[in-house]
Amino acid sequence: MPIPVIDFSKLDGEGRAKTMAQIANGCEEWGFFQLVNHGIPLELLARVKRVSSDFYKLEREENFIKNSPSVKQLKELVDKKNEDKLENNDWEDVILLSDDNEWPTKTPGFKETMMAYREELKKLAEKLMEVMDENLGIPKGYIKKAFKGGEGDKAFFGTKVSHYPPCPHPEMVNGLRAHTDAGGIILLFQDDEVEGLEILKDGKWIDVQPIPNSIVINTGDQIEVLSNGKYKSVWHRVQAMPDRTRRSIASFYNPSYNATIEPAAQLVEKENSDVNQSGYPKFVFSDYMSIYTEQKFLPKEPRFQAVRTVY
Repeated sequence: MPIPVIDFSKLDGEGRAKTMAQIANGCEEWGFFQLVNHGIPLELLARVKRVSSDFYKLEREENFIKNSPSVKQLKELVDKKNEDKLENNDWEDVILLSDDNEWPTKTPGFKETMMAYREELKKLAEKLMEVMDENLGIPKGYIKKAFKGGEGDKAFFGTKVSHYPPCPHPEMVNGLRAHTDAGGIILLFQDDEVEGLEILKDGKWIDVQPIPNSIVINTGDQIEVLSNGKYKSVWHRVQAMPDRTRRSIASFYNPSYNATIEPAAQLVEKENSDVNQSGYPKFVFSDYMSIYTEQKFLPKEPRFQAVRTVY
C-alpha cells in the first residue's frame, strides 16, 4: 500500500481541482504524501545529496563509530548476550541547521548548498500552507500568520540532516523510534535507494517508498490543532539497516516559540466555540515544546492535555 504521490506541477493548471483534492486526501487520510515536480531544481537536489554524504564521511562517520552512546550500549547488550532491545537511544547521527546556528565548515559547498535548498523549501512549505488554507476553508494566509505569532515574530524553520549507518544488530535497536512531529509542516528529502521510513496506517506499519527527487510531506501536531483534528499528525519511525547507510534531510516549518496555537475559529462549530469544549486546547508553542521534549516517544493525546493546564 504505497502512500500518495502527487504531481505538484499540476496545481497551477487545468489539473488544479484534482491536485487540490489529492492534497486534501493526503492530509486527511494519510498525514503523509510525496510531491514530485515540486519546482525545486534537480541540480540543487543532486548537490544536496552530494554535500550531505560528503559531510557525513568527512566530519561525522568516524566519531559516530567511536563515540556514539548507541554504539556503546548496543555493544554492551551483545557482549552480555542480552536479547533486550535498546529502547532509549536511536541508531541515528544528526546535525541541526537553522539560520542562527554555527554551520559545518570542513565540507566544500555544504553551507552554500544547504542555504539555497532551505530557501526553496521555505517557499514550497508556504505554498502548501495556502493549499491547506483553501482546502480547510479558512482565510488565505491563516496558517502562516498563526505560525508567525501574528504579524511580528518569524516562524521557525529548521533542518535536520540524519544518517543511519549500517547496524550490526538492527533487530536490537531503532533507527529512530516511533513518534509524531511536534511542529507544523515537515518536508523530507529522503534517501532514494535505502528504505527504512515507515508510517502507521490503520494499525499497520507501511513503507514510505523511496522515489528519486521527491519531497515527502507530513503534518505535525500544530497542524492537527489548527485544523481542529481534520489533519492528524501520524506516527512514523525509521528502521535500522544491516548493510547500508540511509540519508534523510527533514526540514520543519514550525510556529514561532511565542505563537499562540488553537483550532481555527472557522473549524469549531458555533455551539462548541468555547475552546475548552473543542477537541484541542489553546496554548503557546514554547509550552508545548517543553512537554514534547520529555514525551516525544509517548502518546500525543496526554501532551495536549498537559499543555491545556499550562496555558
